[in-house]
Amino acid sequence: MNNIFRSLKNKFFKKKGTVPRGSLNAATEVSTAPLTEAELGKLAQKKLQIEPQQLIYGVGRNIGCIREVNEDSIFSFTAIIDSNGSSMPFGIYMVADGMGGHQHGELASEIAIRALSSYLLDQLNEPFFGPEPFAPEESLQEILRLGVQYANDHILRSVPEGGTTLTAVILIGTQMTLAHVGDSRAYAVFLDGRIQQLTRDHSLVKRLEELGQITAEEASNHPQKSMLYNALGQGGSPRPDIFTAILPHPGFLMLCSDGLWGVVSEDDIFSIITSAPNLQRACQNMVDAAISAGGPDNISVVLARLSD
Repeated sequence: MNNIFRSLKNKFFKKKGTVPRGSLNAATEVSTAPLTEAELGKLAQKKLQIEPQQLIYGVGRNIGCIREVNEDSIFSFTAIIDSNGSSMPFGIYMVADGMGGHQHGELASEIAIRALSSYLLDQLNEPFFGPEPFAPEESLQEILRLGVQYANDHILRSVPEGGTTLTAVILIGTQMTLAHVGDSRAYAVFLDGRIQQLTRDHSLVKRLEELGQITAEEASNHPQKSMLYNALGQGGSPRPDIFTAILPHPGFLMLCSDGLWGVVSEDDIFSIITSAPNLQRACQNMVDAAISAGGPDNISVVLARLSD
């Protein structure tokens, strides 16, 4: 982290040379002549490259076909500082799924993302976006841990009987730091066809599967597969899984609620993502696929990648 900030400070704040006004000559004047067919053909064949390199994202959210209330909440924040040859793509993304069977699950999920996003932006604003960038006193993992506790405290005060999952990520270039509570998921999607689940479900049925007491097939069809042992708003302190990983590049990061991953297969998810013209369309197509499969739950998805 310190190297990141030293690099930012050294590169972002070098004095730039200036060009005197009126110094353009005939050799630098821009031509507005139409391009020839040959020139247009070369442009069409050239690989699309986005400059500066930046985070591209899409989101999707739907109530589904059965629920009367949408208890999912999502958050996305994308920024970039690009200056003097140095670029820092930055993003914060979250999915929260209010727990069915608890009062005001939709309020719990909304409070979770509002509280955590507010905390993160407050803690990271000056270090990353201030006039003199510096390394925060705590690591990103510790900031996320404190932010999850902050969100949990707000839920306990505002909706003491509410509960929610929360999966959140801070993305800086290809480095992603994740915090996870519950059974919403984060996936790394690689272009070679691999989909890697990054998070571990905090459900009782998943725990039985991990202990070898039931099979994966039995877990997927278990009537209590949505019962969680770790969530926000359940009293005491949540126990988030917090870790740092590398964003697939080329590839995608996907956050989603169980209304998507519990209904649409990983093979179909990969096919939808890689065949869509853009990430927003990919998210909408995944939502549509979950609805076509019956839409038994609320559906939320966030998809992000680093530009080529």
